[in-house]
Amino acid sequence: MAILAVNAGSSSLKFSLHPLQDGGKVQPSVLNGCIEGLEPGGTPQMDWTFAGQRHQETITTPGESSFQRALARLRVLLGELEGAPTIKAVAHRVVHGGQAFKQSVVVAGTVLEQLESLNSMAPLHQPHNLAGIRSFQQAFPNLPQVACFDTAFHTSLPDVASAFALPQSLTEQGVRRYGFHGLSYHYIMDTLLEQSPRATGRVLMAHLGNGASLCAAVAGRSCATTMGFSALDGLMMGTRSGTLDAGVLLYLMEQGWDHDRIQKLLYKQSGLLGVSGISADMRRLRADGSEAAQRAIDQFTYRVVRESGALIASMGGLDVLAFSGGIGEHDAVLRAQVCERLGWLGVEIDAGRNAEATRDAISAIHTSGSSMEVWVIPTDEGRVAAREAATLLHQGDDEPEQAQELALEGIE
Repeated sequence: MAILAVNAGSSSLKFSLHPLQDGGKVQPSVLNGCIEGLEPGGTPQMDWTFAGQRHQETITTPGESSFQRALARLRVLLGELEGAPTIKAVAHRVVHGGQAFKQSVVVAGTVLEQLESLNSMAPLHQPHNLAGIRSFQQAFPNLPQVACFDTAFHTSLPDVASAFALPQSLTEQGVRRYGFHGLSYHYIMDTLLEQSPRATGRVLMAHLGNGASLCAAVAGRSCATTMGFSALDGLMMGTRSGTLDAGVLLYLMEQGWDHDRIQKLLYKQSGLLGVSGISADMRRLRADGSEAAQRAIDQFTYRVVRESGALIASMGGLDVLAFSGGIGEHDAVLRAQVCERLGWLGVEIDAGRNAEATRDAISAIHTSGSSMEVWVIPTDEGRVAAREAATLLHQGDDEPEQAQELALEGIE
């Protein structure tokens, strides 16, 4: 048996297949892939790896939409793979769980409708996550669909860290800091705890990619994070602005900007792309070499260092620093620059280890004389989602008379 973990976006679908051992323990994936070109009118391209072999193809399966064609081909592929385990459930990454969903849930009843009410809080992700669930419900009608939330890891945030300085009436309505990238942070934290006894102390995790955030954790639990009510807050990102003086938005409104124009600016036209005017891709900016590209890189790095200082101060020091995400895992220059600017804390990294850590493996890059450990942890959100689904369904197997109540367990 296995759990199929999926992450549905606006134009792509990432998937991985995780076998289950006896007792529901989730193993590393045996199948990894991504289908791109799922925008309306697009031509889906599927890239997957199974049994050490990589495959690529253009999907020509008939269907009304690109997503439907992709799902039809994926379903056939899963049946064609020799020796692949039988799928027990589908685990979906869902960015926002709001106040109601504190842990993963089986999608049933009014769950989707409740989650749709959060679309405006994560417009780049939430609508596509939920559309993915609906499509999988149709394509795999006999499999449980499990929603796994990026916000769940941050439910341990203390009130002082989660509340904005707004009237209490708004806080009670749910206007508060939620935090995101929780599936990634869950994986990073678990991995660090396996690798180092110091991870039980004060840990700063940096998930740096097209979406970027930091998370401070003490004793393995989130206590502060840079993203807030939405996935806009905190660090500068690929196309998102990160933290912005609210007065800028008031000014733009006075200039006649409406909601949709402001939303497009903040989510799709800012960040690395907006500052550079070239690209949201850090790799392309590194290769460009222009003054505009360097300005965007410098601003991104500065924001990581600045926000790191704030989170380190909130913990009263630091024992472990971990980099992850597409930029965090592969950009050795950025890691070196961030650690150099945090050098006043006593952090030292080994240049050779840092350069070699661009390979996809767990790597310790600190020197023996460093006051803290520094790690590069390739994240695996799919494995965490699969584990969440397996745990939830295993509970139902143990107590069949309560199976129908599983969909409500994570709702408050």
